[in-house]
Amino acid sequence: MDFNSKLQKYAELAVKTGVNIQPGQTLLVRTPIECAEYVRCVVEEAYKAGAKNVHVEWSDEKCSLIKYLNAPDEAFDEFPRWISDQYLDIAKEGGAFLTIYAQDPDLLKDVDPKRIAAYQKVSGQALKEWRGYTLTNKCRWSIVSIPTVAWATKIFPDVSEQEAMDKLWDLIFKCSRVTDDPIQAWKEHNENLKEKTDFLNSKKFKTLKYKSKITDLVVEMPEGHIWESGSERDVNGIEFNPNMPTEEIFCLPHKYGVNGTLASTKPLVYGGNVINDFVLKFEKGRIVDFSAKEGEETLRHLIETDEGSHYLGEIALVPYSSPISDTNTVFYNTLYDENASCHFAIGSAYSSCIENGNDIAAEDFDKYGINDSLTHVDFMVGSSDLDIVGITHDGEEIQIFKDGNWAF
Repeated sequence: MDFNSKLQKYAELAVKTGVNIQPGQTLLVRTPIECAEYVRCVVEEAYKAGAKNVHVEWSDEKCSLIKYLNAPDEAFDEFPRWISDQYLDIAKEGGAFLTIYAQDPDLLKDVDPKRIAAYQKVSGQALKEWRGYTLTNKCRWSIVSIPTVAWATKIFPDVSEQEAMDKLWDLIFKCSRVTDDPIQAWKEHNENLKEKTDFLNSKKFKTLKYKSKITDLVVEMPEGHIWESGSERDVNGIEFNPNMPTEEIFCLPHKYGVNGTLASTKPLVYGGNVINDFVLKFEKGRIVDFSAKEGEETLRHLIETDEGSHYLGEIALVPYSSPISDTNTVFYNTLYDENASCHFAIGSAYSSCIENGNDIAAEDFDKYGINDSLTHVDFMVGSSDLDIVGITHDGEEIQIFKDGNWAF
């Protein structure tokens, strides 16, 4: 299969399996300008699938950098209302959202972290209502990635730009299961993930214990928690895949039930900066201490986004031996790195991961142990020596992970 054929199949996969566009639906594509060739394929496939309208929101990282370096401080204390209104209007009318995530990991390394933190916070506030639609599956959404020169050369710094792009394309096609029939490949993949999801849900664990050379953590699970994986269903029962690729089975921890030490095992790219080799200490769910060998100030601003960013909102299980992990590549891209490793997320929880969660009012989240925040940032903790033991309410201990991989 030649490159153009793969590109078109990848676009079809994002439209039909990712957001699963339905006839008469509106699609918003959020994308860097470098991804134009792929976006045109997506637009074509969306209209073929019956979309009523496809809107494209273009972004340019170089323009963003120019703003961060030259705009006045007050520019980072406001967010364009027309953008948040647009997102909300599309969500309320039942539209879908496709995000193409291809960030330069080092883009903002020379920018004052306070500027980045201010804009992250104000944008989080402006988009909170819209994010409520995605966190509760009231709209369908998906994220895919496309190589850009800055990203590809970060991963492969010792080859030419074109070779780096070619190598990253090959990895993306492989990890995203772009085969002769990628839609069928994803159907089978989702079914395999569901088997393990069903097992975890059948046990209704009270507690999970994480142990490795660098992590020693106890996680209490909330009553009525629900593990989810691969494909999900929106409030109308229509299936979609939020992350492509994905290898994770995820849930939410009890907001106040996390205790111990948790160490990262892969770099986290946040706000155009790399945070690496960091350790978080938890007491009663709250981050009470932290350190990082790289990007500690950026990590501090992330944790201090709001009260909810001092707590965790997601717990995800990913085997150490998996298609993405087996590439032996650090992608500097959360979509890929999180699906190569067990991970957690600082910030908001998915209320769909608890029984009747989408009907729980935000002001009642605390009663159920559901965290709420302006942010949701995944970070990776999986390793080849990570063991995870689940403890049921009647005291039965079940090995979930052994030496980084599934134990059942």
